Amino acid sequence: MSYFLHTPNTNQLLASLPDVERYALMADCETVELAFGKVLFQPGDTITHVYFPIDSFISLIAVINGGIRLEVAMAGREGMLGTSLVLGINEAPLLALVQGSGTALRISAARFQWLLEKGPVLHQRLNKYLYVVMNQLAKSVACNHFHQIEARLARWLLMTEDRANSAQLQLTHEFLAMMLGVRRAGITLAASALQARSLIRYHRGAIVVLDRPGLIETACECYTEDCALYARVMKSL
Repeated sequence: MSYFLHTPNTNQLLASLPDVERYALMADCETVELAFGKVLFQPGDTITHVYFPIDSFISLIAVINGGIRLEVAMAGREGMLGTSLVLGINEAPLLALVQGSGTALRISAARFQWLLEKGPVLHQRLNKYLYVVMNQLAKSVACNHFHQIEARLARWLLMTEDRANSAQLQLTHEFLAMMLGVRRAGITLAASALQARSLIRYHRGAIVVLDRPGLIETACECYTEDCALYARVMKSL
């Protein structure tokens, strides 16, 4: 089970569009390289471009009290960055940080909004994706409050593996602690527990997923529910 409905190395939202609308949008896109750690938007920034990741992925992070960070959503090849434009709002609500380096298709916000007005299927498809994102945001809040760190870490590793299209992930404990909003010691204990059960292997900033089915069993139900929702909503038109 994963988020993705089609083949790798393409953006799922674009791949699901009718040929006419997909070609019209892609004609105005440029391919860009996104480097790990690059900030694409700060909260409150004007959205100048929309990104459709191909083999990169982006963390959407809430920033409170002047610097405390917590990841609340993720955008990879299953989706896009710049969803608030679908609502006619050109302000970024969250910090957008490149978590996985790679390529993305980029289009100017102005051209994207023009195509959105002219493309009924594009608009409908992105409304559905917006619903999925809203669910992901709400689920993240509940998950962070009610579920144990070990289950949340397993869920997060699965989500990251889906978007990285690789079982080997470059992640430090400090970065994981920031993403999950916990202390580094909590991540160390949770990662050690997963490694002791041969679900992952980690060493000096590298984590390898060894047993994906086992990791799914360990993760909270939020992961499988998110996958099922994406498949159900995005397959229907």
